[in-house]
Amino acid sequence: MHKSDRMRMGIMGGTFDPVHYGHLFAAEEARVAMSFDRVMFIPTGNPPHKNYPEMASAEDRYNMVTLAVGDNPYFDVTRIETDREGNSYTVETLQRMKELFPGAELYMITGEDAAGDLPLWREPYRIVSMAKIVAVSRPGGYRNKIDDLPDEIRESILVLRTTPLDISATNIRARIASGMSAKYLLPEAALTYIKKRGLYAKRATV
Repeated sequence: MHKSDRMRMGIMGGTFDPVHYGHLFAAEEARVAMSFDRVMFIPTGNPPHKNYPEMASAEDRYNMVTLAVGDNPYFDVTRIETDREGNSYTVETLQRMKELFPGAELYMITGEDAAGDLPLWREPYRIVSMAKIVAVSRPGGYRNKIDDLPDEIRESILVLRTTPLDISATNIRARIASGMSAKYLLPEAALTYIKKRGLYAKRATV
């Protein structure tokens, strides 16, 4: 346990369609840099801003994340959004996490690009009242966008400089759909699951 005796928990939410090494590396970098006791992955159930024909089901995305994080003792995954009816919103998820882990210090891990868009999220000021935001560097650079945020939001953001892996779930889905290999872009267990379930393409060579 961290020296404060309060659990420091990183929260890694996302569609994870599919989960890949970019997600896992960012979570591990944040865990080490921030001395997290635990990183909780939260696959979205019904993301309000993402909807496309080849999107895997919430259950399949949860299963892929479970397989992907199984070999890291500091990583865990929860079904709190997978089992939720209706759209999944960060503010509601954070409230639920505070109820499940009372007293824990919550840190939401996201990309610089997403952190720069926080004012567009549902109830952004309530979000930053419940958790600090760890903004992991992304290819392209978004620091100026964060610098221009309202003070109360900007002061809750901790920018983490790391070596970003330029891996895209969109690109992985496209590669699988076209019959190209996606090996080494995501954990083998998740890739095997995709093949077994026939996700993203009926006849994918993965």
